Amino acid sequence: MKVGTRWATAMAGVAVATLLLAGCGKKIEQTEAPATAAAAPCGSFTIAVNPWVGYEANAAVVQYVAKTKLGCTVTLKELTEEVSWQGFANGQVDVILENWGHNDLKQKYIEQQKVAVESGLTGNKGIIGWYVPPWLAKEHPDILDYKNLNKYADKFKTSESGGKGQLLDGDPSYVTNDEALVKNLGLNFKVVYAGSEDALIAAFKKAEAEKTWLIGYFYEPQWFLSEVALQHVNLPPYTPGCDADAKKVACDYQPYDLDKIVSKKFADSDSPAVNLIKNFTWTNDDQNSVAIDISKKVSYEDAAKKWVDANPDKVAAWLK
Repeated sequence: MKVGTRWATAMAGVAVATLLLAGCGKKIEQTEAPATAAAAPCGSFTIAVNPWVGYEANAAVVQYVAKTKLGCTVTLKELTEEVSWQGFANGQVDVILENWGHNDLKQKYIEQQKVAVESGLTGNKGIIGWYVPPWLAKEHPDILDYKNLNKYADKFKTSESGGKGQLLDGDPSYVTNDEALVKNLGLNFKVVYAGSEDALIAAFKKAEAEKTWLIGYFYEPQWFLSEVALQHVNLPPYTPGCDADAKKVACDYQPYDLDKIVSKKFADSDSPAVNLIKNFTWTNDDQNSVAIDISKKVSYEDAAKKWVDANPDKVAAWLK
């Protein structure tokens, strides 16, 4: 997820990027096409799967529809956001299903290298920000204004925050401005990384259950918000360009209309999967309903089938 990076990880050179894609990209599921006449024209393609469950929901449903309706062979590869884009250049990736901005990467891979193209919006609205558990917002409602955070900083101290309040982030590869925000807003806090989406969710769940102090990075769409209604902390409002300089940013995160990116080679092919990707749109609620099942360890195929069977009209529109 951003502004320079929601998962942006610095990669030193093309050789390293290629190594990461070839050696570290984990193939998490490959579904063979059924033996039908439709299999030949669809062929095969690879979807990058970035490390949050909402993206997994996108990939599960698109893979299932491509397999069962078009006879495609679809490979899913676990990759961080920036490495996914690098895959367009060396043929390792055909599709990114949930892109959070990344204008710098669009400039590099679409405008300059011309190895990727935009493929329309997903229909999902992306929000990134700082959140606190509901109990905390209820007992201390003024905490939802960032100007009051310093007076509570001692309450957020942990063994990892070096005497300052802890601001908990998720996976280090996510798009985040939090270290710059803490500095530029003059907050007595230190950013600490939970390490993953699962760890971030577990921390918020525990903080609500045990009424402990926690403030952290979070985002929508996200199924967990239907279970624990985290409350958004108001930072200085976002205005276009306020985040242009990542080192000087002092405003809230940009709201995103999430979109899809595909390789130029895939876009120019005659595979019916190209139109499927272009037409694929759904709501935050749609994504969350599948993500909830995946979070409960339901298989991709079963979670996708459940949603597809319940939404035939939406699926039919994707296949036009």
